[in-house]
Amino acid sequence: MSVRFVEFSDGGALANALAAKVAATLQRAITARGAASLAVSGGSTPKRFFGALSRCELDWAAVKVTLVDERWVPASDPRSNEALVRAELLRNRAVEARFVSLYTGEANPEAALERVAGELAKGVLPLDAVVLGMGTDGHTASFFPGGDRLSQATDRLSADVVASMRAPGAGEPRITLTLPAIAAAGLVAVHFEGEAKRQVWDEARSGGDADELPIRHVLSAVEELEVYWAP
Repeated sequence: MSVRFVEFSDGGALANALAAKVAATLQRAITARGAASLAVSGGSTPKRFFGALSRCELDWAAVKVTLVDERWVPASDPRSNEALVRAELLRNRAVEARFVSLYTGEANPEAALERVAGELAKGVLPLDAVVLGMGTDGHTASFFPGGDRLSQATDRLSADVVASMRAPGAGEPRITLTLPAIAAAGLVAVHFEGEAKRQVWDEARSGGDADELPIRHVLSAVEELEVYWAP
């Protein structure tokens, strides 16, 4: 496992650099096989990155975009990650990309796992690029400390590509890509900002129980990890 940690002076510079890296990765995939796939994370941190990526010049009609994880709410809900991606990323040049939703409308995420996995099998997985976030509790994707399906979602030998998750810090029930689905991507990047998260990252890198700081699961599973940080 190798980690490339890239530090930027501000979030704008980070957003532009990460967008350029992801766009180049997607373009290589399009050139090689005529299609590309990307999974992104929600929250407030990636908004500038989404804006920069949406302006990148590539064949967006050949790109499928999905989420790393999703709250089990419809896109009309203000807490929906899908709503964020549609508003902030799927615009400008990226308006031509196809979005593959993780939310299906079933009563709970458990009822939708097979259906979602089937949709992701249609040209989304394996992913060409994944951009993860990280919370101050060390969660990434929906791998939350205390999550009821944390062991299943982070099982490196599992054949499952999605899992449900409920956790004290998660709010709504969630659906998430599993660790094997994330680790199989051509590019795995982690994007976080601020001194508080930098301290969490440094603690995670120092070792310890992965379930306490679940970003450690990613650190142990991804062969080449790129980390983008700005204060």
